[in-house]
Amino acid sequence: MLFACLAHGASSKPNIVLILADDLGIGNVSCYGADNFKTPNLDALAKSGLRFEHCYAAPLCGPSRALLMTGRYAFRTGMTGNDSGPLLKPANETMMPTILKSAGYVTGTCGKWSQLPLQPGDWGFDEYLRFKGSGKYWNTQAGNKFYTRNGKEVPLHDNEYLPDTMHKFVVDFINRHKDQPFYLYYPMSHVHGEILRTPDTAPGEKNPFQLYKDNVTYMDKLVGKLLAELDRLKLRDNTLILFAGDNGTATPWYQRSTIHGKDLSGHKATMLECGALVPCIASWPGKVPAGKVTDGLINSCDFFPTIAEITGAALPPKLIIDGRNFAPQLLGQSQTWPRDWIFVELGRRWFDRDKDWKLNESSNLFDMRGAPFKEMLIPADTKDQLAIAERNHLQTILDQLNPAGGIVDPGDGSGRHAKKAKREAKQAKKAAANANASQNANAPDQ
Repeated sequence: MLFACLAHGASSKPNIVLILADDLGIGNVSCYGADNFKTPNLDALAKSGLRFEHCYAAPLCGPSRALLMTGRYAFRTGMTGNDSGPLLKPANETMMPTILKSAGYVTGTCGKWSQLPLQPGDWGFDEYLRFKGSGKYWNTQAGNKFYTRNGKEVPLHDNEYLPDTMHKFVVDFINRHKDQPFYLYYPMSHVHGEILRTPDTAPGEKNPFQLYKDNVTYMDKLVGKLLAELDRLKLRDNTLILFAGDNGTATPWYQRSTIHGKDLSGHKATMLECGALVPCIASWPGKVPAGKVTDGLINSCDFFPTIAEITGAALPPKLIIDGRNFAPQLLGQSQTWPRDWIFVELGRRWFDRDKDWKLNESSNLFDMRGAPFKEMLIPADTKDQLAIAERNHLQTILDQLNPAGGIVDPGDGSGRHAKKAKREAKQAKKAAANANASQNANAPDQ
């Protein structure tokens, strides 16, 4: 195993910190070229390590998190949409903390768990803090009067900012376990809606887009505070930090999430490029080469076997793991990435994609050489020999995967909460109107 080359003895095993931002797309992170957002702590993290230009998740939070935590495609686990979490059972699936516990790690998680079933403790986490739903910040929100800590409900007090409480939990977990290898999964509340003020928001601020920017800024601040704590404890050199988004930017904020003055193709819950393309950064001083950018293709399911390799954990012996181990590439030991295609699924829709082309479940072929800004549909009767060859190549991959022969989405096929569809459409229309009003009143930051 690669781990044998990295450390000697259990005490030398690296800590793993996996940070997952909610609804944060590449157009919200300044090191990706975002026009309207500043994320200095993420930028510094990228300078200290490796930034990925082609990391793909699922386009929606529930399937994305199941993909990440199991290393398996949705048509195998059944987590094809936000309503299908009950299909995941510990008897059938193994999540990341379970294999890491077997490798001698203490495991903890802090944050969102709403679409995944049961409690984090049922999936191998020794300690956890979780909140109900998504985008929870203050106790003025419906369903946010309590959060759950290690199986017990704890009241969220007046003027208590839940992300700050989560940060305190994270810091406490790290301090108590600093002398043993730990795995921390940190699915943040930011920047999922409902977008509200942060403790740093200017008094009286009501501009919707400014509030959204404040939330991105506060998310970045919390990442910086976590990094500072690892530095203070002198743990940074023995800690692999992975930061990623769970899916693309949500409506209506994607309309202002431009890069170098250009609109991006797609957003959260769409099968366009930026529904699934997410920011991803890896940092481990002295191990991951600093200041590098890679165009290597990775799926978020690849984190599972990669972390297993680095920690010396054994993969589940009876399960097909779809993730590919990119530890050698992460550590600068190989320049040949283990993937030349990625697979994305949501509901009853899917596609596979290589560097330049994409083929979906309806046999639509797209030229992706203009991505992430545009993708061009190729006519079915094209005579272009390159396009024909790519169609055949990608179709062969889909035929081998056979997602239609796996577990079929039990909902309406969109992957979203079917009962919420009308309400969300109404909310999105209202939010878009507010954002347009904000745009007219305030020019984008340069």
